Amino acid sequence: MTSPDEPVAADAERVWLPGRPVPVGALVRQQRHGGGDPTHRLALAGRHWRASRTPDGVATLAVTDQDATGAITAQAWGPGADWAIAQLPALLGELDDWSGFEPRHPVLEEARRHHPHLRLGRTGLVMEALVPAIIEQKVTGQEAFAGFRALVRRHGTPAPGPGAALGLMVQPDAEALRRVPSWEWLRLHIDPARSRAVVTAARHAEALERAAGLPGEQAEARLRALPGIGVWTAAEVRQRALGDPDAVSYGDYHVAKDVGWALEGRLFDDAELARYLRPWQGHRGRVPFLVAAAGLHRPRRGPRMAPREHLGGRDQIA
Repeated sequence: MTSPDEPVAADAERVWLPGRPVPVGALVRQQRHGGGDPTHRLALAGRHWRASRTPDGVATLAVTDQDATGAITAQAWGPGADWAIAQLPALLGELDDWSGFEPRHPVLEEARRHHPHLRLGRTGLVMEALVPAIIEQKVTGQEAFAGFRALVRRHGTPAPGPGAALGLMVQPDAEALRRVPSWEWLRLHIDPARSRAVVTAARHAEALERAAGLPGEQAEARLRALPGIGVWTAAEVRQRALGDPDAVSYGDYHVAKDVGWALEGRLFDDAELARYLRPWQGHRGRVPFLVAAAGLHRPRRGPRMAPREHLGGRDQIA
C-alpha cells in the first residue's frame, strides 16, 4: 500500500481559476455524512479528499484551498479521474445561480452578507446521495452516520491512488448492495425497512442515476416512485446530487422548527414552513440553507433524543 506521504502521479490534474472566492472546504463538506465518513477527509495537509464512484469508475479527488492568485488545484486518481476533474466546478458551486433570490427578511440579508460565497455544490451522482439519505431516515444522526460508515467500510471499495493509504473508501456499487444479506444489514444497525429501500434503489440504480439530468421535481418523482423514498429523502438527493436550490427537507426534526424560530421567533411545523416559503418559489431551499449557514437554531433543551425517535417524521410527509 502506498504511504500517504509518498507522491503518486495523478491520473488527471487541473488548475481552475473560478474568478470568485470559493470556500473549498465548506463546499466539499456539503457532501460528507458525519465527521467519520470514510468517503471524505477534509483539511488534511492543505487538501480536501473525496472518494466517489463516477460513471467511468471509482476516483479519488484531492482539492486544494484557493491560493492567493485565486487558483484551485485538483488531482484525481483511478478510472473515474477525468470525470471527477471535469465535475470539479459543479462540485464547488459553479452551477448554482442565486439570481432571482430575494432575502426578504433582515436575518436572511445578514446571513447572506456574512456568507456571500457559499453556494450549493452538485455531484451529479444520485446513488451516492441516495444511499446515505435512506440510511439516515427515522434515526438519530449518530446512528445514521454509524450505519453508513459501517456499510462503506465492510462493503465498499478502497479508494484508488493515495486515497487508500488515507483510509478513504468508495461506497459499494449497486451489485454489492444487492448482495448484502438481510442478517448483515442488522449487524450494520440498519433495520429491514431501510435496508429494503436501499436494495430496491440498487435494483433501479441505472434509471435513478439518469435523474441527475432532470429538473428537480421530475427527479423527485422518479425517486419517490420507489417504496421507502419519500419527500425528505428525495430532497436530500436533490440538494446534493442536483444542487437544487428549491429542495426543502420537509420531515426533518430540526429544519422547520429552526427556520420558524430564527425568522419569526416561534417554532414552525412542516405545513407552516411550506406556507412561509411560498414567496421564495424556485429558491425555497435557500432559506433553511442560510439559516443553517448562520448557525441559527432554537435553543436545545433537555436530554438527547433516543435512537429511532429522533427523525420519526422523515418521509412521512405526503
